[in-house]
Amino acid sequence: MPERPVRIAVMTISDTRTLEDDTSGQALVDMATADGHEVVERILVRDDIYRIRYEVSRWIIDPNVEVVISTGGTGLTGRDGTPEAVRPLFDREIEGFGELFRQISYQTVRTSTIASRAVGGVANGTFIFALPGSTGACRDAWSGILRDQLDLSHRPCNLVELMPRLTES
Repeated sequence: MPERPVRIAVMTISDTRTLEDDTSGQALVDMATADGHEVVERILVRDDIYRIRYEVSRWIIDPNVEVVISTGGTGLTGRDGTPEAVRPLFDREIEGFGELFRQISYQTVRTSTIASRAVGGVANGTFIFALPGSTGACRDAWSGILRDQLDLSHRPCNLVELMPRLTES
């Protein structure tokens, strides 16, 4: 159990899935709760930039949401628009998140990782991570990055210890 559980909202972006067959969003919920965090909301939205931006904006102003994790819409096809939806909302982009994700993903999918446009940032003290839609990519991101960064005891640093300072400034 983490020293300080984090409140997480999970969004799946898909034109074809439903909550019932959404294995990626469910995997994120399962991993977060297994690690002692609280999933405060889980939704599925169509791959529409403005709908994605609306839902993420709603969570950014919600004091009960500290982290937003989305899955889907980060590829290169015509309707993949998650990075374009969330980047304008960032106060600061976390460039290292996408870079590290692609490094971790390379171990699994090799050069196919270049098609991933995973991004991370912070807006109004809320951390936002946009992951690819595959369940494997969600597992890689959680176990390789998010598990440690959402754990207050992780050293030398973690994102949890930044949360109060970001929301106070």
